[in-house]
Amino acid sequence: MTSLPERGEAPPSNSLCEEDTAAAVASSSSSSEHKEDSSSKQSKASILSGVFTPPFTIFEGQQDSLPACEKKSPKPSSGSYAWSRILRRFVGSGSMWRLLGCTKVLTSSDVWFLGKCYKVSPEESSSNSDSESGHAAFLEDFSSRIWITYRKGFDAISDSKLTSDVNWGCMVRSSQMLVAQALIFHHLGRSWRKPPEKPYNPQYIGVLHLFGDSEACAFSIHNLLQAGKSYGLAAGSWVGPYAMCRAWQTLIRTNREQADAVGGKENFPMALYVVSGDEDGERGGAPVVCIDVAAQLCSDFNKGQSTWSPILLLVPLVLGLDKINPRYIPLLKETFTFPQSLGILGGRPGTSTYIAGVQDERALYLDPHEVQMAVNIAPDNLEADTSSYHCSVVRDLALDQIDPSLAIGFYCRDKDDFDDFCSRASELVEKANGAPLFTVVQSIEPSKQMYKQDGGLGCSGSSMANDDDLDDSGEAGEEEWQIL
Repeated sequence: MTSLPERGEAPPSNSLCEEDTAAAVASSSSSSEHKEDSSSKQSKASILSGVFTPPFTIFEGQQDSLPACEKKSPKPSSGSYAWSRILRRFVGSGSMWRLLGCTKVLTSSDVWFLGKCYKVSPEESSSNSDSESGHAAFLEDFSSRIWITYRKGFDAISDSKLTSDVNWGCMVRSSQMLVAQALIFHHLGRSWRKPPEKPYNPQYIGVLHLFGDSEACAFSIHNLLQAGKSYGLAAGSWVGPYAMCRAWQTLIRTNREQADAVGGKENFPMALYVVSGDEDGERGGAPVVCIDVAAQLCSDFNKGQSTWSPILLLVPLVLGLDKINPRYIPLLKETFTFPQSLGILGGRPGTSTYIAGVQDERALYLDPHEVQMAVNIAPDNLEADTSSYHCSVVRDLALDQIDPSLAIGFYCRDKDDFDDFCSRASELVEKANGAPLFTVVQSIEPSKQMYKQDGGLGCSGSSMANDDDLDDSGEAGEEEWQIL
């Protein structure tokens, strides 16, 4: 697969989660392929503990499991540049991966991670190990992404008296990760990496503050649940990706209205476009990205000005019944090659994760199922401990095991970036053999503008229904919609 151009710099139930974890543990313990005695594990751990800083951390074994993510990584030492080069060469040469027994995860195939391609072949020569496309570069990128997990010890959510989201909040946390990456890309650029030393960048700290676990933080779990009440979000209950996207739409609109009312600063510096097949998100139909609607949303964001604004697109999809239809897997994989990629909100049935990359037929993801204490980082605390917002263990999942209900995210910085996204999406439609993930059109007929987005028009599900098929509510009859 050819590497794509680099983007510009800066400018359902609780029991399902528990059963899945238990099954994973049982599978792990019974698999002879991954057996390793305790003394061997201890020796490997002792070797690594004195050598690796957060970017240089191992892949988890190739098991479809959900073990707890590693705890806080030790603070990086101020080693010399020469020492860093030695580590990079050791990682890039493949020797370390053979030592750790991780060669089955790191195949010779490319890794596509949020629009960036990494050449992680174990046969990489040491001369290439200092490049931006080796093992170490990928792990540094991975460990720089914002990781948001279950928390405990925060203020009670509304009247629920719940002070933790353990066993039910994974979809909320996964969605927070996806939106957090969009904000990081917007403020700091795709090439940003978490620095090893403090003080941190104020914009980085500002993003983490937004996702704190209190009502005072704009994008907290408290405020998301409040915004999503009309879509079924409630403390203690699991929720699907479509409802989660709609909750974000409501929260961002409310946040913007409050900021306008008091003349305050906008916390979400971009337009949001939730692209869906129909208003309730349940009947399927390939979603349609309407260019004119995106332009209107950008204009609304800019308070009527004609200039284009950055825009976040969330595309909820249903790609099967009990399991994902295999015909969609190659298309999902290709979305990770888009420079605008923000990954996928999804995972196993009833167990949400944030899927941020792919290699071969495996999804690489950040797992929200680690339980950590609640923290609220002040926006001006540039010396804050941010280790609980980063994870350096790469987990993988077979793509054919992904829940068919998911949502894809894309961030477009400007008009040129959006045009590039539309071009790539149109090319993907041509490869879909009549079953695209979503389509792109310039405009849509008035009879098919079925719902509104922040006061603007939205587009619904495609050419599967004609004007005569629409009922009095502006929606097609049940039998006219294809369930994907």
